[in-house]
Amino acid sequence: MSKNQQKLGLAARAGWLYYVANNTQDEIAAKLNISRQAAQRLVSLADAEELIQHRLIHPLSECIELIEQLRSRFGFSYCDVAPSDPGQGDLYTSLGVCGAACIESYLVSKTPVVLAIGGGRALRATVDRVKPMNTPQHRIVSLHGHMGPDGRASHFEAAMHLADRVNAEAFLLPTPVVARTPEERRILQQQHAFQAVKELVKRAKVALVGIGEMAWKGPLHEDGFYADADVTDLLERGAVGVVLAWAFDRSGKLIRCSINERVAGMPLDLLPPGRVIGVAQGEQKVEAILGAIRGKIISGLITDETTARRLLEFKS
Repeated sequence: MSKNQQKLGLAARAGWLYYVANNTQDEIAAKLNISRQAAQRLVSLADAEELIQHRLIHPLSECIELIEQLRSRFGFSYCDVAPSDPGQGDLYTSLGVCGAACIESYLVSKTPVVLAIGGGRALRATVDRVKPMNTPQHRIVSLHGHMGPDGRASHFEAAMHLADRVNAEAFLLPTPVVARTPEERRILQQQHAFQAVKELVKRAKVALVGIGEMAWKGPLHEDGFYADADVTDLLERGAVGVVLAWAFDRSGKLIRCSINERVAGMPLDLLPPGRVIGVAQGEQKVEAILGAIRGKIISGLITDETTARRLLEFKS
């Protein structure tokens, strides 16, 4: 790489930290180990070279290399790696930017598109970064319910929020995340509304899903969708991760357990084959991401630099 390319790469990173991650110039200087004046000059260069247009335009060479390595290792149909910001307060800022770019690439289509989406913190942060659009021809479909057994709603619903941002039709599953009994799940999934959403999911151009770690006070446990007894049982059975509330082991195989008998959302085998993109980052999620890859639950991934490097450390 020439000195000019290296300088542009550093300017792009400084510009991303300033415009996207909302760092001050003092914080940028500390993170890049340069003076404040140098940080100011790099941000000005990023602006002058139009590397930043609300989002990062100049691709970071480290991220590009990681994308290619992940594609080669895991055979992803889609992959994007966001820059990591050491010490960043909002863990989902960079991930949300990349996820939003992926979503927008489908929604710019003039012909109708069905986009299926899960929920959770990462996907809600992603939707928050999608620019407002007017796309009434598209349909946004939720892949699982957003209620607990007591009727409490999730704060991290994504489908309706996305539909509102882009003026598209929204289709929600009329079910809780997890039913109280297998029989209740069967009855709920026989409803006409559920069957209609299921048919839409089969036509989805792409599905974006979050990947949760299986842990005490993990996302579904913390939000009240898994009870204490459920988490204990899953951990004892070797569960490492969750996608759409379905719990799986390190090989990506669904656990035979009470929870998976009661998940009231969309079955994983109904998601569009070869077009399921996981959105996840963090050391605590590496084992879950690997399980989702091994089990072919996901065929693509949006993550950050740090998580990408950890995934590549594993041989399989």
